[in-house]
Amino acid sequence: MSNLEFARAHARDTKIKLHGPEAFAGMAKAGQLVAHVLNLLVDQVQPGVTTEALDAFVFDFAVDHGAIPAPLNYRGFPKSICTSLNHVVCHGIPGPRALKEGDILNIDVTLIVDGWHGDSSRMYAVGKISRAAERLLEVTYNSLMRGVAAVRPGATTGDIGAAIQAYAEGERCSVVRDFCGHGLGRVFHDRPNILHYGEPGEGLQLKPGMLFTIEPMINLGKPPVKILSDGWTAVTRDRSLSAQFEHSVGVTEEGCQVFTASPKGLDRPPTSRQSSEG
Repeated sequence: MSNLEFARAHARDTKIKLHGPEAFAGMAKAGQLVAHVLNLLVDQVQPGVTTEALDAFVFDFAVDHGAIPAPLNYRGFPKSICTSLNHVVCHGIPGPRALKEGDILNIDVTLIVDGWHGDSSRMYAVGKISRAAERLLEVTYNSLMRGVAAVRPGATTGDIGAAIQAYAEGERCSVVRDFCGHGLGRVFHDRPNILHYGEPGEGLQLKPGMLFTIEPMINLGKPPVKILSDGWTAVTRDRSLSAQFEHSVGVTEEGCQVFTASPKGLDRPPTSRQSSEG
């Protein structure tokens, strides 16, 4: 979510929605469908496969399961998923480009199931990747999970960002500032806004019933990004590799529920899990 979308979300709804058990059940159902198709994509991501073919795979999956791909035609976005390769930070548009050995790929899927939005993204390794790329994927996933671990009633959005920033920068990587997590539920983008950097104790206080994504984008190089002429694709200005992992979560009385976790553990980086079928 861009800073401009932040401002629009803030103007649209200055009161954070607090959701009950029905919403959590709906988000879990949507989140698990997204986790399932992301699991299936493990076997689809191979050298020679185009990102357009991956988009078609997810579209067909959504139709077969009575779901709607939220990105399709959202503010003019032309495809059902985002595919962000190598130095692409986010919002990459699927196309005829074939995957090559050594590529790293983020696939971002949001499906609407019974009106609820399940939103998650993962990194995929195309064949054997460099050790630098492996390390980036590990750091990015660990950054996400440190953010998730900071979610509990009474904590703040700043606690989430601080946990991510401290870890990523401690690993000599950088946190992208231009995009952030967002509230969701029956709408795609809502409040609260989740920055992936910040100071402990700052920002909004977390309360049970809040729903949002945490989706840090971590670069091997410097943080700045630029948007390409298509108006969507964000890339690192220094052409360094970028990675992203994303979960949708809900704040509970005790901590948080991760709606988009893979029961098979396939949401972890390829280097830190054993091969398993989706």
